[in-house]
Amino acid sequence: MYNRIALFRAERGLSRRELADAVGVNPQTIGYLERGDYAPSLELGMKIAAAFSVPVELVFSFTPFPSVADALRRAGDV
Repeated sequence: MYNRIALFRAERGLSRRELADAVGVNPQTIGYLERGDYAPSLELGMKIAAAFSVPVELVFSFTPFPSVADALRRAGDV
């Protein structure tokens, strides 16, 4: 499973500990999730998405997300 947890955390200025506290897990769990070493339960995935106030599919995917650089290049082409 692919995720954008680190991207959303950085955008919002949250540490792993702050996100972990917000969703009720250990900060190490956030690290495992970000590295793809652990797949979240449905409940945890939804809590993480809610912490960022976005739909869960913006944070998690079964297919790789386009790179931020590619997305910015495409946006510049419009």
